[in-house]
Amino acid sequence: MAGLLTAQAVSGPAAAAVGLTLSVDVSAARHVISPDVYGMNGGDPALLAELGMPVARWGGNASSRYNFKNHTYNTGSDWYFENIVAGPDNTVESFVKTNRDRGTKQVVTVPLIGWVAKDSPQSHPFACGFPATRFPTQDAFDPWDPNCGNGRLNDVNLTGAVPTDTSIQVDASFAGEMVSHLVRRFGRAARGGVSIYQLDNEPVLWSSTHRDVHPEPVTYDELGSKGTATAAAIKAADPSAAVLGPSGWGYCEWVASGLDGCAPGADAAAHGGLNLSQWYLKNMKDFSDAHRGKRFLDYFDQHYYPQISGGKDPEANALRLRSTRSLWDPTYVDESWIGPDGVNAPPLQLIRTMKAWVAQYYPGTKVAMTEYNWGALDDINGVLAQADVLGIFGREGLDLATIWGEPKPTDPGAYAFRMYRNYDGAGSRFGEVSVSAISSDQGQLAVYGAQRSSDKALTVMVINKTGNDLTSRLTVAGFNGKGTAQRFTYSAADLTSIRRGADLPVTSGSVRATYPANSITLLVLPKRRH
Repeated sequence: MAGLLTAQAVSGPAAAAVGLTLSVDVSAARHVISPDVYGMNGGDPALLAELGMPVARWGGNASSRYNFKNHTYNTGSDWYFENIVAGPDNTVESFVKTNRDRGTKQVVTVPLIGWVAKDSPQSHPFACGFPATRFPTQDAFDPWDPNCGNGRLNDVNLTGAVPTDTSIQVDASFAGEMVSHLVRRFGRAARGGVSIYQLDNEPVLWSSTHRDVHPEPVTYDELGSKGTATAAAIKAADPSAAVLGPSGWGYCEWVASGLDGCAPGADAAAHGGLNLSQWYLKNMKDFSDAHRGKRFLDYFDQHYYPQISGGKDPEANALRLRSTRSLWDPTYVDESWIGPDGVNAPPLQLIRTMKAWVAQYYPGTKVAMTEYNWGALDDINGVLAQADVLGIFGREGLDLATIWGEPKPTDPGAYAFRMYRNYDGAGSRFGEVSVSAISSDQGQLAVYGAQRSSDKALTVMVINKTGNDLTSRLTVAGFNGKGTAQRFTYSAADLTSIRRGADLPVTSGSVRATYPANSITLLVLPKRRH
């Protein structure tokens, strides 16, 4: 890609901070990094091709009522609860074909809510959930379709919507028909068809996002019974496909049903005192046990958006970089309403907690995060956070992740992905086998190590989260290298390219380097050939 890689003159900082140490042990903590952690929900086709995007997801609120038979979906609260006929490039078939042709694994969401969009005009006036003909007074109406309102009056949700104004009632068999349709069109998952099916989208929010058809709060029993029935229908239509769920929206759905709110309550008490995630996994395991051990849930999935303002002031930037610790650090107390000033949740350590619950309630289930975004991808601060997150995903053993709100090719955020997937403009990538990598201060210099399978090179990603140049000695154990380290850097000094720096000597198993302020540096240590 033009402009991706430029030469960098050799120069040293006028005054570099000294004292931080980095260490990598190639023989320790080895495990395979799933390539699926570098996924996106959508994105620019040129960027996806450049990165060799491993997985893409077809989801979001519009997928909850998508009707594959008429290619119609309902926007829900995102845009006046309107039925929209998908254009040729926006159908589920188009999504599958486009990604299949480029070799990208697909995640396709199937409806679980119990309703799908009925036939609707392809242009205004659309069918909608809160029409002015039924609710003449509302807080807002679509400026292009004055019959369609937002379903609120004086900032209070209206009640009494008629689901059949927009939708048709369906059950789990509809999901089975949808999968069968895609199998006929593209083959089974084992033969290149859709790999993964997602059980709807953020179900505990249905009473908000799709309140025209589902105003009631979601309970344990509803989520559990609809989930198992739909998973069974998917597996019957394509036994080789994987099932992913429940894809909750965030912390509250992580631990509580819609009936309970944001903490386990009466609904949890009626289900053994388990929080919603724990019970969901146990319920899927119980269903499996009742069917001779057949697996019905392959991925335990939750969405995660750190509760940070969209600002890029110094305070917001510092919080954004600290908050990546919520994915793994057992000592990090969330600094938003999730922490002591709000619901007072314990440290999230999201990935580790998800894996612990899986181990206890449904062993063998993979863990996924099909929506996340740390924000500020148009700024170096957001790029540093994104690069840190991708490193954490690999180190912590997440199985699949797809960012929501994908960067454009020219956005700084795209370079976080390029550092892992195309750092030299020729398709070279970060390693596939994670190895032990330790920083004396991960909050200033974050470090991630991995060995590449193709040439056994050691790749070390170093993220300088500070506004100062930092000089550090990296020690390398368990690796027989050639004696030099290649250096590739993306920094605030140039937001349009990854710079190739001068090679660094590796002396007595160590590399001394200066990492520019607000930068991502990849060191590549070729393996010595005998």
